[in-house]
Amino acid sequence: MRRFSANLGFLWADLPLPHAIRAAHAAGFDAVECHWPYATPPGTLRAALIETGLAMLSLNTRPGDTGRGDFGLSALKGRETEARDAVDEALRYATETGTRAVHVMAGRNGDLDTFLATLAHACDAALPLGLTILIEPLNRFDAPGYLLETTDQAAAILDRLARPNLRILFDCYHVARTEGDVRAAFDRHRNRIGHVQFAAVPDRGPPDHGAIDYPTLLARLDWPLPFGAEYRPLGPTDTTLGWMAACR
Repeated sequence: MRRFSANLGFLWADLPLPHAIRAAHAAGFDAVECHWPYATPPGTLRAALIETGLAMLSLNTRPGDTGRGDFGLSALKGRETEARDAVDEALRYATETGTRAVHVMAGRNGDLDTFLATLAHACDAALPLGLTILIEPLNRFDAPGYLLETTDQAAAILDRLARPNLRILFDCYHVARTEGDVRAAFDRHRNRIGHVQFAAVPDRGPPDHGAIDYPTLLARLDWPLPFGAEYRPLGPTDTTLGWMAACR
């Protein structure tokens, strides 16, 4: 039976994060993940995780100043100190909450060498903490100018850095929009993947419609861990969960 993680950046996003964790547990999710949890004290978040018995699979480094177009800092020349501070903050928060992985966001119009240097710092700092570092290719329609667009680019970064705790965050939605054949990309990079997410294509809505038949696709992916449901609910989250039974 397949397991699922609720991405609380989108699901129950109207609730305070501890309440969203409880809602995910009540809805039958097996784990949770989030985008930027930093407004919630880590002790409060951890208490909700312990109460529900859910694991927090991942969180993101801060995106920077979204008002001026930032969507990650780690590849931006001239902002290396800010990027490392964001990485260190995420690692501290992950450690204090028992979160298993940190997604290090590259940013738009960035520089590959700058990204590599930030990732090397993140991986080396995360290794003794037992944490995984994730990098995620984002499609050019949702995140124009983002440094990392394809799974092949992500794999090349993993090969170049050769850090044992650096993995690909494989989002079926982004891969489908950029590369087309999700299963082929998954199979090609299976041994480099650290987490898998999904949403309807092309509208990023609930995974019960669109171009991908998720009950069939997920059954064919060799993935024993929870799949991350990172979709826009298009209404109250609880009314959009009919896909779970079919996809399990």
